[in-house]
Amino acid sequence: MGSTMNELKIIEVNGKRLSAHIVGEGAPIILFHSLLADGSSFDPIVQELSKTHQTIILNLPGFGESEYIGGNLNGIADHIARGIELLHLTQKPIFLGNGYGGFIALITGIRHPELPARLILADCGAAFSEPGRAAFKMMSATSKEKGLSAIADVAMRRLFAPEFQEKNPELIAERKKCFLAVDPETFHGACEALSTLDIRSELSKVSVPVLVLVGEHDEATPPPMSYELNAGLPHSELVVLTGCAHVPQLQSPSQFLAAIQDFIR
Repeated sequence: MGSTMNELKIIEVNGKRLSAHIVGEGAPIILFHSLLADGSSFDPIVQELSKTHQTIILNLPGFGESEYIGGNLNGIADHIARGIELLHLTQKPIFLGNGYGGFIALITGIRHPELPARLILADCGAAFSEPGRAAFKMMSATSKEKGLSAIADVAMRRLFAPEFQEKNPELIAERKKCFLAVDPETFHGACEALSTLDIRSELSKVSVPVLVLVGEHDEATPPPMSYELNAGLPHSELVVLTGCAHVPQLQSPSQFLAAIQDFIR
């Protein structure tokens, strides 16, 4: 059994703070959160993961105690890679990324192939469709003009299917509060980066095993993005999570844990 003690670790990378919460013992697994949901989106699975793994819930730059370093995804990946090196882990970690965090986990793995033991990429991809790119530009433009509250309902729709929202009003209210706390500069930088992202040509460089997960009702990163991602990776398997949208670990933690159980052993 792992320890349940939650340690906040703050390290300095090139003069900027990078922070993570660390709980449990065992083989390390690093959690990279979504843009529309902070590290607390992993709360429903952390206790179970920490029974068998040293679970490191990363605050991506611009979130929590981690300082913003600009929106460039390659720069963020290099920054995080250096931060992981400074943790001096005893073995290679598993990277588990959701949404925006999945893109960063993947790019970090491509640019620093010596770091991860394997990757779990939940609800991300390698490039957005034109409508997907347009959605980021629209969200960024609207929130610049009217504030994040103007797109909070759109953000929730991208995270959760309408039926789930109706049945879980307290969770939705809590997630909306977390979204409204996102630093606007961080949000705009990420929207800009994601609206131009295309790393399809880089996927063949990933030599570690990858588990691709996608919620069947994901509107933010629709299932075809995960199908394309899975097809482009040399050592990958795909699992579709029934009934889920963009943050399956929040919506159906037991299904999410069951999907990754064998892969993380």
